Amino acid sequence: MKTTRNTAAKTAVLEIFGKSKTALSHTEIQKQIGDLCDRVTIYRILDRLVNDDIVHKIVNLDGTVKYAKCHHHAQRVHIHNHAHFSCENCLEITCLENVKPSYILPHNYKVNDINFTLSGLCPNCLNSNN
Repeated sequence: MKTTRNTAAKTAVLEIFGKSKTALSHTEIQKQIGDLCDRVTIYRILDRLVNDDIVHKIVNLDGTVKYAKCHHHAQRVHIHNHAHFSCENCLEITCLENVKPSYILPHNYKVNDINFTLSGLCPNCLNSNN
């Protein structure tokens, strides 16, 4: 059984996720973390947090990978069966926890991951355009 190390860099990344209401890219995290660690360390921390179900990975419509904190509250089976919203104006990605995607698969298919992303204008950008 492998134990998880709590480093200053990992603690800083977790604090960044704790304060963010939207998904963050590696670059956005790196800007906030400053010189505390290098980019490779941030990638390793993100990989570990994904593997430990603390954050989940979202691939945006343009292929950009972002990460968001999980809100599973100690569920035994941990899946990310919710939609994401990608704002075309501010480029923020938000988890829509109460929007559950549905789909019907042909026989003999097995789903391992869902990446369901809606795009348009978020409430902030929609309100600023009025």
